[in-house]
Amino acid sequence: MEPETRKIIHLDMDAFYASVEQRDNPELRGRPLAVGGARERGVVAAASYEARKFGVRSAMPATTARRLCPELLFVPPRFEVYKGVSRQIHAIFADYTELIEPLSLDEAYLDVTQNRYNLPSATRIAEEIRAKILAQTQLTASAGISYNKFLAKLASDYRKPNGQFVIRPHEGLAFVEQLAVGQFHGIGRVTAARMEQLGIRTGWDLRQQSEAFLRQHFGKAGSHYFAIARAQDHRPVVADRVRKSIGAETTFARDLTALPDLTGHLQPCLEKVWTHCERTGLRGRTVTLKVKYADFQQITRSRSFPTPLTDVATVTRISHELLTALLPLPKGVRLLGVSLSGLETEADMVGRQLGLGL
Repeated sequence: MEPETRKIIHLDMDAFYASVEQRDNPELRGRPLAVGGARERGVVAAASYEARKFGVRSAMPATTARRLCPELLFVPPRFEVYKGVSRQIHAIFADYTELIEPLSLDEAYLDVTQNRYNLPSATRIAEEIRAKILAQTQLTASAGISYNKFLAKLASDYRKPNGQFVIRPHEGLAFVEQLAVGQFHGIGRVTAARMEQLGIRTGWDLRQQSEAFLRQHFGKAGSHYFAIARAQDHRPVVADRVRKSIGAETTFARDLTALPDLTGHLQPCLEKVWTHCERTGLRGRTVTLKVKYADFQQITRSRSFPTPLTDVATVTRISHELLTALLPLPKGVRLLGVSLSGLETEADMVGRQLGLGL
């Protein structure tokens, strides 16, 4: 089936963790709320819309969040509760289609080209799903509907919270043209800044560039940018997508050389990775440290184990050991990151242990 004939929905819960906390505790409703660690090196896992008005965002250091919003309330995450709500949501998805590609506990792509009710309208299906989610969980979801995954993802952000937006086949190119490149899913802040330096500010600017030019400046990703500037995305919705790794990285405003500075900036990356592990139930066997020096030379250092690591303290210790082993640093560091690979779910781990008779 040609990509343009697909009917794809991107469903995304609105401020999921924070909304669950506000649902379960009436005293938190209408107040700026962050789910995460409030300590000095804690990280915001999710922010309510009241907090987002102050600029508070997920993955932001707690100290920064408190500076932006002094009245911000922090609550610890309750991942088992979130997982239970996620199971309710995914059961609703499965009532309409078996082609569900989960991205996280609160987000998924659905291909409803063929669906269990033979409904011709993806818009109507999205409306029904959102209504059922609200009725069963008292939580709101936003939806994007389009003919490919890239556009559906963009569309779901367009009417948040508690809304939906459709991009039809004849509308895709015009929609992409008017967006700033920083609004493109998959183009982060650093890449957007590099594009800005090249005079590429909008989707229209991006479409004027040749694929060879984009590959020259952005490597293999250049081909992807060339395609999405033309509203093209041929990736199918893949049920039970297996993630290969979980990672986070940060680029510094100035090059760092001191170990305390580096370990301090590494901590939010570690917390972001572990937050995702807790959300998804995934654990990894290999810890990889990524370092990019001031001259853009990039190196990685890894350590692998026979079984997945089950606590953040161990992952933190190993990451720090990998970093310390690079001393003395030959030059300043502009980027630092950490990832976990060799992933298994908690169910995989239990099944393997039972298979071994443990």
